[in-house]
Amino acid sequence: MLLPRSDFLIDPDVIFLNHGSFGACPQPVYEAWQAWQRRLELQPVRMLGREIVGLLRDAIAPLADYVGVPSDDMIFVQNATTGVNLVAFSLTLAPGDEVLGTDHEYGACSYAWQEACRRAGAHYIQQPVPLPLPSPEAFTELIWQGVTARTRVIYLSHITSPTGVIFPVAEIVARARERGILTMIDGAHTPAHIPLDLATLAADFYTGNCHKWMCAPKGSGFLYARPEVQPLLTPLPVSWGYPERSFTARHDKAPTRDPSAFLSVPAALEYMRAHDWPAMQAAAHQRLVQAGEAIARETGCRPLSHPHDCGQMMAFALPALDIDRFKAHLYDQHRIEIPVYIWDGIPVMRLSVMGYNTQADIDHLLGALPEALRDAAG
Repeated sequence: MLLPRSDFLIDPDVIFLNHGSFGACPQPVYEAWQAWQRRLELQPVRMLGREIVGLLRDAIAPLADYVGVPSDDMIFVQNATTGVNLVAFSLTLAPGDEVLGTDHEYGACSYAWQEACRRAGAHYIQQPVPLPLPSPEAFTELIWQGVTARTRVIYLSHITSPTGVIFPVAEIVARARERGILTMIDGAHTPAHIPLDLATLAADFYTGNCHKWMCAPKGSGFLYARPEVQPLLTPLPVSWGYPERSFTARHDKAPTRDPSAFLSVPAALEYMRAHDWPAMQAAAHQRLVQAGEAIARETGCRPLSHPHDCGQMMAFALPALDIDRFKAHLYDQHRIEIPVYIWDGIPVMRLSVMGYNTQADIDHLLGALPEALRDAAG
C-alpha cells in the first residue's frame, strides 16, 4: 500500500526519508490550508473577531473523535513542544519537587522542564532507559525506580524522537494515578502513526502533533487535559480568554494568530480516510523492518530497537564519524534527506518510512551508505 508521491509537494529530486521531523502535506490538504488563508485575508475581522471560536471547535471535533475523547477536553496548539511548555509552566512546583522523565526525551521539551524546575527550585530527573527496550513490565519497573516521595509529575514520550521507540506508557499512567502523580505524555509522533485512544490511556495531559504523521499543515497540534486537571492550566500567553471559566474558551481566545493550519486538520483526516491509513501504516512498517535488516546486514549499523517496538521510524547506531560530513555527503552526493545526530554519546541516523517512500528509496539509501560511512569515518 503506497501513497501517491505526486500527492505531495516534496522536491521530486530528493529522497525524503525524514517525514518524522516535520511531515509532508498532501496536495488536497495544502489546498484546504490555502483556502482558509484566503478566507482569513478576505475578512480578517470577521474570522478572528467573530467566528474563530466556533471555527476552532468545529475543526477540533473530528480530531477529538479520532483520538477518542470529548472535544471540550482538547485545544489546538502550534505543536507538541508548545503543549509541553503550556503544562510545564502552568503547574505549581515547590522547591525540592521532582519531574521524572527519561534520557530519550525530545531536547527542546527537556529544556522546558529544566527551566520550569529551575524557576521553582525543583528537579528534572532523566531516568536512563537501555536499548533495545525491555519488556513492558520491565520498562514500568525501570521507570518506577526513579519515582520518589518528591515526584510530582511523570513526563514520557509515547514515541521517542531521538530513538524512534514506542514506550509502553499505559501502566505507568495507571500506577501514577494511584499515587497521585500527574502524568504528561508527549505524543509528538503518535497521532496517525500508531493507534491512539486517549480515553483508555487516561493520562492527565497528552499533547500531539498533527503536522507529522497526520500530514496536516505545519503549526497544527493539540493538547488534551482530563477535566479534573484543566483548571491547573494557564494560557500561554495570557490573553482575552483568561477570564473565561471553560477550558476551551480560555485557550481558544488567544493573541492574534493565523488559525489556518488548525482549521485544515479535518482535511488531513479526510485524506487519511480516503487512503486506507491502517493498511498504509502496516505496509510502511514492513518496509521499515526490511530496511533495518538490510542496513544492519550490509553496513553493520545496528537498529536501536526491536521491530515490534517501532512503527514507521527506526534509529540506527553509527560508528564513530563526523556526523555533519556524513549527513552532508548523503544529501550533497545522493540527495538523501535523513537526520543524523548524537544521542547518548553515539552517532545516530533515524530512518522514517512514510506511505510515499518506495523500495527504490530504501535501495538508494542502501547504495549510498557505504561510501558515506567511509567518507565520514573517524
